[in-house]
Amino acid sequence: MGVVTGDTDGLMVEARRISALLVQVAEQAKAEFAASVTEFDLPLHLARAIMQLDEPAPMRELADSLACDRSYITGLADQLEERDLVSRVPGDDRRVKLLELTDRGRELRSSLADAVANSSMVLQRLTEDERRALEPLLLKLLGA
Repeated sequence: MGVVTGDTDGLMVEARRISALLVQVAEQAKAEFAASVTEFDLPLHLARAIMQLDEPAPMRELADSLACDRSYITGLADQLEERDLVSRVPGDDRRVKLLELTDRGRELRSSLADAVANSSMVLQRLTEDERRALEPLLLKLLGA
């Protein structure tokens, strides 16, 4: 599925415009997330991790979902554990430890999710049909 040749300059202008809009949307979404979690007195990186842990998960999966280095997750898990938000539990393979939200972590995640949903431009500005149409387009852009 290639680009039709011909008006290369016009296509480049279009690509730059769309790319700039995507960056603006991503930056705004990040800023809205940060603003919505400030009331919880939780560093942004910990809030992001809690939001990813809807089920017990290996630390490597958390690293992948947060797009960070796996070595970083150990320190992050330590911080979450110190706040009694997660515990490390054995997985099916005893060599792999899973991060699981504690009761306190689940309560916090629920509160975070409510705050994020109430300020999410995706949920506030797009209809359900528009969100359903947007997701496959974004996945296609990501090559998924």
